[in-house]
Amino acid sequence: MTAKVQNRLLALFWLFLAGLAATAMVLASIYLYLKPGLPSIESLRDIRLQTPLRVYSQDMKLLGEFGEKRRSPITIEQTPEPFIQAILAAEDASFYSHNGVSIKGLIRAASQLIQTGAIQSGGSTLTMQVARNFFLSREQRFVRKFNEILLSLQIERELTKDEILTLYINKIFLGNRAYGFQAAAQVYYGRNIKALNLAQWAMMAGLPKAPSTFNPIANPTRALVRRNWILKRMLDLDYIDQDAYKHSITAPVTARYHSRDLDLDAPYIAEMARREAVALFGDSAYTDGYQVITTVDSRLQDAARKALQHGLETYDTRHGYRGPEQRLPPELLHDSDQLIDLLNEIPVLGDLEPGVVTAVEPKQLQVQLRDRRVVEVPWRNGLNAIRPYISESARGPRLQTAEKMFAPGDVVRLRQVVLAPREGASHASPASTGEEVPKPDPFADPDESDSKPSQAQVAEEWALAQVPAAQGALVSIDPKDGAIRALVGGYDFRQSHFNRVTQAARQPGSSFKPFIYASAIERGYTAASVINDAPIIFEETNLQDVWRPENDGGTFLGPTRLRTALYKSRNMVSIRLLQALGLDYALGFIEGFGFERSKLARNLTIALGSSALTPLDMVRGYAAFANGGYRVEPYLVDRVLDVNGEALYQALPLTVCNDCPEPGIDSQGFIEEPVNLAAWQQAEEGPDQGKGPVKLNVLPVGPLDPAKNQARPLAPRAMTVETTYIMDSILKDVIKKGTGRRALVMKRGDIAGKTGTTNGPRDAWFSGYSPYLATSAWVGFDSYGELGKNEYGGSAALPIWIEFMSAALEGLPERHLPQPDGIMTVRINPKNGLRTSYGGMFEIFRTNRVPRREVYNPYRSRYTDEDRDMPGRERPVESLPEELF
Repeated sequence: MTAKVQNRLLALFWLFLAGLAATAMVLASIYLYLKPGLPSIESLRDIRLQTPLRVYSQDMKLLGEFGEKRRSPITIEQTPEPFIQAILAAEDASFYSHNGVSIKGLIRAASQLIQTGAIQSGGSTLTMQVARNFFLSREQRFVRKFNEILLSLQIERELTKDEILTLYINKIFLGNRAYGFQAAAQVYYGRNIKALNLAQWAMMAGLPKAPSTFNPIANPTRALVRRNWILKRMLDLDYIDQDAYKHSITAPVTARYHSRDLDLDAPYIAEMARREAVALFGDSAYTDGYQVITTVDSRLQDAARKALQHGLETYDTRHGYRGPEQRLPPELLHDSDQLIDLLNEIPVLGDLEPGVVTAVEPKQLQVQLRDRRVVEVPWRNGLNAIRPYISESARGPRLQTAEKMFAPGDVVRLRQVVLAPREGASHASPASTGEEVPKPDPFADPDESDSKPSQAQVAEEWALAQVPAAQGALVSIDPKDGAIRALVGGYDFRQSHFNRVTQAARQPGSSFKPFIYASAIERGYTAASVINDAPIIFEETNLQDVWRPENDGGTFLGPTRLRTALYKSRNMVSIRLLQALGLDYALGFIEGFGFERSKLARNLTIALGSSALTPLDMVRGYAAFANGGYRVEPYLVDRVLDVNGEALYQALPLTVCNDCPEPGIDSQGFIEEPVNLAAWQQAEEGPDQGKGPVKLNVLPVGPLDPAKNQARPLAPRAMTVETTYIMDSILKDVIKKGTGRRALVMKRGDIAGKTGTTNGPRDAWFSGYSPYLATSAWVGFDSYGELGKNEYGGSAALPIWIEFMSAALEGLPERHLPQPDGIMTVRINPKNGLRTSYGGMFEIFRTNRVPRREVYNPYRSRYTDEDRDMPGRERPVESLPEELF
């Protein structure tokens, strides 16, 4: 080798060294420049993935999910091994061998950049993708790539490979609001990731590269190519054998969009819980994975929804058919796709399907549904019963032919009807067999039918229906602590988000009277006190006019005992009773049931229920009659868990404890102020508590000891135990022989309540209870329109209450309030309420409020027609004892 060549080689060597040094200096400079701005890798250990807020019933049925990102975090142990292999084959086959950066991948990316002049791929490993997804943006810039490399190296030093892979599996965006593969499995396949097959795992493993391009729903063709490429990679890497490859590569694309399936239809409950969560946690409620466990019983909630919808539909049917919802141009019938698009824009309300009439025959309709099926509506399924709506109090004549009402292009509502054919007639229609088809019931459960067909196929038909114009509400609480067990704020949440249980303040009418009567019993009146049921006229400045109240029907009974006056709902007696008590006393006593005095009218009309109150207000008051006389506060959120299932909050409701010392009662008979949970919590948190979301973890958490009543404040008394017992007896008479007699169909002796109907009538109520539940039902129009003649609380609201309570109390034994020591039973004359030894009836009294004995008149009839209606009436026998203790 000549000296000249040696010099050239030496020069090249020094140039190479200089280049290396310069490169090292440049890299070191970049590192020193970028390192101060890099985030701490340690934060990845405590990273909080954005997880939506979820609302559950007491028995852990999902009621609602709120949040922009659908995510269900899983651990590496919960992830199937073949799916992990599919991810590695698609994204980073050398993941377990490199140190976070793939030199080969970076060289490939650099080569593509030189050849095309643009960044084609980043050569990113799984570790680099984790660094980008958690700390960086997705913009393709060299500075971001350098940061990504440095972060990846740090991540590899701080975390194990399994920890890195777990972060990747739960963080990556996979389209359709799904973040993480568990959420993606639910979105695309509606199943847990463990339940998928190899072809589906490979399909999901192809999503991270381009969630839009390789989306199996939006672009199934390209998604299929990507899936098959991943399966071939898995075969080449010996992750799967040839048989598994052949079987999977021929599998069809089965992905379709699956919305989050809720276990229970309770949108009003879910919305209430969402509002409470946001009020407590702020916007982080949508992202921190809180689990709100409500007090709702899923069985009761489902029964409440069905009862309300059924009751409103039944009321609506009584007042006529208002005609099709829309009339479409006939030319639309020839454009099937446009017709289906239009139907898909019409929501299903109360299980009533929208459809378009395509053909009309004299006794039948043909209707196209959203799923492109064309079904028939026979004459017997609702068409034969149509009477056109004129007003709430008037209907037209019965429809003779379908052509008189319908035409092609009409948008109507249908309800699916399941018919069980008779044995031996499995293939014959009810019409052909001569079998009478019962009136369709939208809530009938074919599985609970008394007679089941033997080897007969269940027939499905469709019946004409319509969405009710009236609205309603139902709420049921546990009288022991106020826990809301069921709540339905309207016919359908999709129709109206307005929650009539909590937001609709309406006049309760006569259903408010029990609180007036309870105040009278507490004041010293008895169930046998006699008040004159006679006309009365008021001229008061508070009423701004002359007021001439009337009884329903315009009749008057004259002197009437309080028991009779309440179960017969006599308005004049209620007004005179309140007038005798005085407004200040009555309002003060009624406030003890939880009513806000500011909501109560300050005039005698309050005796007839003129104050605007919500169903939640009413059910809270009636709970006191059910639980022995205690005031409770309705509450919905039982506890809140964090994303890891750790308890953050446990509710502390006012709770009835019959064996505990009772809170004091002041000299006027009003309860002392109970423990204020909000004030207690604020005092614990200090003066700055009002400046941000409430911190719930200061409240006692964990199992409560019922024997010691730990953490739960005792419910204060609203009325004495004696008053409660007497009022319970009177309210049971409302069911036995008063305005609530329709409830006798339940065949239970432990139910009680009161109907309510306002002028018009515009509002129909029934509030009642058993020792298990207190429930209020309301029916009316949001526009305050009239319900129509012959509509009352007993006809519109009570059937809803009956249907719900029948389901709620099914299988439960009867329970009654125990008779307190201060109560005695006395024989009285039903005409004057005085003690008697001859005939009459039995009545209950406080021991210190027993009426005086009447003076015996030998010419007085001992047994009158009125006595025949009295409970416990016996024929006069001289030897009968005067009193029973």
